[in-house]
Amino acid sequence: MKNIKHNKIKNTGILFELLLRQITADILNDNKNAFAAKLVKKYFSSSKPLGKEIQLYNMVLNESFTSEAQANRFLDEVLKSRTKISNASLRREKYNLIKEIREQYSTEDFFRSQINNYKVRASIYGLFLTESSKDNFYPTDIVRHRNTLVEHILKDRTKQKKIQEQKSREIAQYEKKDKDLRLLSYKILVDNFNSRYKNLNTIQKKLLKEYINNISNTNSLREFLNEEASKVKKILKALIPTINDKVSKIKVNEAYKQVNSLVGTKNKGVKDKNVLTLMRYYELVKELRHVTKKIKKKVI
Repeated sequence: MKNIKHNKIKNTGILFELLLRQITADILNDNKNAFAAKLVKKYFSSSKPLGKEIQLYNMVLNESFTSEAQANRFLDEVLKSRTKISNASLRREKYNLIKEIREQYSTEDFFRSQINNYKVRASIYGLFLTESSKDNFYPTDIVRHRNTLVEHILKDRTKQKKIQEQKSREIAQYEKKDKDLRLLSYKILVDNFNSRYKNLNTIQKKLLKEYINNISNTNSLREFLNEEASKVKKILKALIPTINDKVSKIKVNEAYKQVNSLVGTKNKGVKDKNVLTLMRYYELVKELRHVTKKIKKKVI
């Protein structure tokens, strides 16, 4: 018999969350490469083996039940679903994904970040390993991992729920339960949101969420960007008359005229630069409002 050994680099849940974190960093740093986003699109669509497995990871992370019997039944169903994923395809896709990550990033830097709910994610990996491997593992290891997950599923989430509700007022629906790739949990992005980005306002954070949440759904992302572009245009139109400096007014007027070309049409996909441009429009609006507020105070 063998012990169940956790491998952080091969843990699908950890791989996905680290890629999401990298996507956020790429957007905010105006990284033209945006390689992490390409990897998510390539490997984590709902039809791909890794996409199917990450759904199961997030179900265990986010679901809760009131009794131990329900929790165990839930885990049984998750493990049953896991057996329907081709192990050969999953191993091949995971190998290729890790290979591309190593080619693009420093492995040490990429994997050194602290992971939220690490023990729970490791236990999910352990139980999935017992379903996908032909090796015989010690029953004590299997029971230990299962108990960890049962405790996680049963734990009192009242306090956690209040925290999530508070965060949702700042970051829209980051904490939403997932049903598909587009609704995966991004709690890791909230819990570890670097102080470097603390000045982002609610709508800027929401834009990041929408970009990541709909990374494989271009139509949904395009609709969101178009709606936001319309809002930005109305706000700029209202703020332009408050600008006293002639040069600044000319520049803002020019920006106002360019809003319509912000996002792609039905025939053109949404690009990373579209998201970045909208982020800059948000920053422009924020600055104009700040200046307007200061002017009003002086008048008063």
